[in-house]
Amino acid sequence: MTIQIALLRGVNVGGHQAVAMSELRNLATEFGFGGARSILQSGNLIFRCDARTGVDLENLLEREAEKRLGFHADFFIRSAKEWREVVARNPFRKDAERDPSHLVVMFLKSAVNTKNVKVLQAAIAGSEIVRADGRHLYIVYPNGIGRSRLTNALIEKKLGIRGTARNWNTVLKLAALADEETD
Repeated sequence: MTIQIALLRGVNVGGHQAVAMSELRNLATEFGFGGARSILQSGNLIFRCDARTGVDLENLLEREAEKRLGFHADFFIRSAKEWREVVARNPFRKDAERDPSHLVVMFLKSAVNTKNVKVLQAAIAGSEIVRADGRHLYIVYPNGIGRSRLTNALIEKKLGIRGTARNWNTVLKLAALADEETD
């Protein structure tokens, strides 16, 4: 069985789309996925699965979460191997060491178009820095995320792709959890 990491977009944020992580773990268990675990309350789930992967698994979980749990959220699935690549390919290593809470990885539904990344970079009004790598954006928010004008809505509009973001601390926690599962 392959370790899969699922990220949900927009759950338990500002009181919207409230869902207990135990419900997500139970949903995964009902499908026969092994060892379902979650971290934080923002929709981070790790489990073992060999029946489905990638987009197939995303579609299944999106459909079933809506049907069984009564909410719609995008799911972003990455295998443990893909997750390790996200960590290894980080173009902002110094920022990750110095201030990991201001480094974000945005996980996207599909690979970005280079032209759209340039459009996004041109739209940045502040000191944020964006680098794209396949289905991932690495973003440094030197002055913090809260007041930045580089919002998820702006990013998605410029790229034409839906995504969900996690700060570097969360990325590393999920990597460690995936590594524990492979031991």
